[in-house]
Amino acid sequence: MKADSVKDFNEYRSRMNDLLLAAPGNKIIKRIFGVDTLAYRQGALDTKTKEMLGLVASMVLKCDDCIYYHLEKCYENGVTTEEMMEIFGIANLVGGTIVVPHTRRAMEFWLELNKSNENV
Repeated sequence: MKADSVKDFNEYRSRMNDLLLAAPGNKIIKRIFGVDTLAYRQGALDTKTKEMLGLVASMVLKCDDCIYYHLEKCYENGVTTEEMMEIFGIANLVGGTIVVPHTRRAMEFWLELNKSNENV
C-alpha cells in the first residue's frame, strides 16, 4: 500500500460521494447514505461498537472500501490495536480463510492509520 493510501482513499471516496449525491434522480442513493449515517450514531450501542460490527461485516463480505472506511472510523473511535486483532480474529472465524487476504490489507491500512502511534 502506498505511503499516502489513507489520504488517497479519503480523497477518492469524498470526490465520488459528491458526484453521486449531486447526480439527478438519485433519491434512493441519498436515502441509503442517510440511513447509513443514522445507523452508526450513538444509540443502545455506542458508535465504537457499531463501527466494530460494521468492520466485521465488511470483512466477511470482502469489501475493501468498506473495510478501510470502518478501520478509519474504528481508529477515530479509539479502538486499540489489541482490540483490532480480536476484531480480525472474529471476522476470520465467521468468514473463513477467504477473509485472510482482506485481513492482510486491513492490517496494512490499520498500521498506516497508527504510524505515528507508539503503541502499535
